[in-house]
Amino acid sequence: MDFNFSEEQEAIRNLADEVFTSKADIDRVKQVELSDERIDRDLWRELANTGLLGIALPEDLGGGGMGLSELYVLLEQQGRHVAPVPIWQSALAALAVAEFGSDAQRTALVPGVAEGTSFLTIGLEEFGPYVAGDPQTTATEAGGQWTLTGAKAVVPITHVADRAIVSATTPSGAALFVVDLAADGVTVEQTHSTNWEICGNVTLESAPAELLGPADGNTAQWLLDRVELALAAIQLGVGSGAVQQAVTYLNGRMQFGRPLATFQAVNHQLADCYIDLEAMRVTLWQAAWLLAEDQEPGTSVLVAKWWATDGGQRVVHRTTHVHGGMGVDTDYPVHRHLLWGKQIGATLGGSASDLARLGEQLAAGVEVVA
Repeated sequence: MDFNFSEEQEAIRNLADEVFTSKADIDRVKQVELSDERIDRDLWRELANTGLLGIALPEDLGGGGMGLSELYVLLEQQGRHVAPVPIWQSALAALAVAEFGSDAQRTALVPGVAEGTSFLTIGLEEFGPYVAGDPQTTATEAGGQWTLTGAKAVVPITHVADRAIVSATTPSGAALFVVDLAADGVTVEQTHSTNWEICGNVTLESAPAELLGPADGNTAQWLLDRVELALAAIQLGVGSGAVQQAVTYLNGRMQFGRPLATFQAVNHQLADCYIDLEAMRVTLWQAAWLLAEDQEPGTSVLVAKWWATDGGQRVVHRTTHVHGGMGVDTDYPVHRHLLWGKQIGATLGGSASDLARLGEQLAAGVEVVA
């Protein structure tokens, strides 16, 4: 297993860094945070124009025809720059449609995402503690038409997305469905927001939906695995960007006639950050490689998710701590890394939930990938 980036992946990383550096500087991010949408439309169009937005989508649907790993390279760079655009939500929703959808679904939903002209989102979380198992949202079929009943919590970008890919339980297992967020029986309540993302709770009352692929439990797990690794990729970037900011700050801040970066206690804090980031990096790319090669991931996805959740929290807290009072000043950039890190760490369950699910996998005999 080779964790070195290929020439194409290096090119994607460099291009993504160039785009985010030029289009998502701190002044621009502050401006977007004050807007009603909190989405940088200019950056979104630039990502589409450069082909980055559709990098993992099929070429025949307007995408770049590359793979999941290339998408995670892009997401890591987004995390470094804490750039306010909903890449993972739209890209992975479109990827699920491309993978499991009918010809009609694929041609209707995927090209708009690649072109940057439409948004899709994903609804996997529900109310209550996050646990393994089938969703509480249920799906019923009558006369060839599916309807959904239940609720999805903190669904991202419901204020701009046209449709959501949601999970629901059918008589034959969990499945994915396409839901029009403006349809009868669908109620969206915008109740959750941060500086970088607006979310909504979606209530489904016999809401019409289109089945996406087979109703056998595999499609829902397919999407969940890829979403969890997408969050891990962003968290790796968030932590790396926070450490980079801390290093710059500590080299320029003087105490007792020398830079703070020369103090042993500070070095210990950053060394701990380095260890966590390396663990996050290796577990992420191990799991991503297995999925990209269509190999059985075993416990690797949850291990990567746990490191991103647990280790990522430690990194953003340490980097805030070494900034002193500047770290909690909302005018200072590093607070955004703390905010992103905490929100990502709570998405799809926190570290305790990750460990509980990992324990269930081990007890069930799921292969430990080392």
